[in-house]
Amino acid sequence: MAISSTVPKRKIRESAGDRIFVFAIYVILSLVLVAVLYPLIYIVSSSISSPSAVVSGTVWLWPVDISFRGFQTIFKTPLIMTGYGNSLFYMAVGTLISVTLTVMLAYPLSRKTFFGRKGILMLVMFTMLFGGGLIPTYLVVKELGMIDSRLALLIPNAIWVWQVIIARSFFQSTIPDELAEASEIDGCSDWRFLGSVVLPLSKPIIAVLVLMYAVGQWNAYFDALIYLKSDKLFPLQLVLRSIIIQNNSAGAMDISIQVQRAQLAELLKYSLIVVATLPVLIIYPFVQRYFVQGMLVGSIKG
Repeated sequence: MAISSTVPKRKIRESAGDRIFVFAIYVILSLVLVAVLYPLIYIVSSSISSPSAVVSGTVWLWPVDISFRGFQTIFKTPLIMTGYGNSLFYMAVGTLISVTLTVMLAYPLSRKTFFGRKGILMLVMFTMLFGGGLIPTYLVVKELGMIDSRLALLIPNAIWVWQVIIARSFFQSTIPDELAEASEIDGCSDWRFLGSVVLPLSKPIIAVLVLMYAVGQWNAYFDALIYLKSDKLFPLQLVLRSIIIQNNSAGAMDISIQVQRAQLAELLKYSLIVVATLPVLIIYPFVQRYFVQGMLVGSIKG
């Protein structure tokens, strides 16, 4: 019969210096949490407060005289839903194009057997440091016949160099050359190896690319401001910009009406921030786990 002896657990006593250090960490993290949460709470509270409360500065943390006038004004504008649909289209299609082209460029550059990869990588890096400028870019887009078309927002900025570098580092550190050599011996073609082996092993970096390109496409408005003329093609950000401009334009009217429009314009700024950031806040939790993993592997290793 085995005799079991129980050893009493002893709690490790922390020194005074350790307790002070832990307390300081909690204080710093609490301050960081407040610094991050307060602007978000303030924007949401201001968006559902009355226009006079927002302008007078009485909104500090919680809503004052709760009113949804800002959101009512936004969604009464006919172009809002059109802008939402356009932005969703640009984000979905643009992200698909950008991620596809980025993987097709980054993966060959990560393979040592790819002839000329250093020269191509230098050319890619060169475009990150030097650009032709706004006017030459506009002339190129115009000559390609993409002015006032959806392609003007999808093609010119389809590939971002920094994303290519991150994806290339990930492929170098995750996909070993021996795996490619073994698949080649088994008769696997390059396209099949990319689709059957590389992509299933690259879910973290693909999630990173999807999130980066999706956020970039959703927030982009400058290209639309330059290349688009038809309001039916405007993304949401450009539509929201026009709403703010219209409510800020005073013109010849009674002073009381001018004050009301100024108050409404100030309220609309907060309501528009909530409307514009909501889709990104919904998408982020689904890719956050892969995002952190992909960023760590793609930036530290390789």
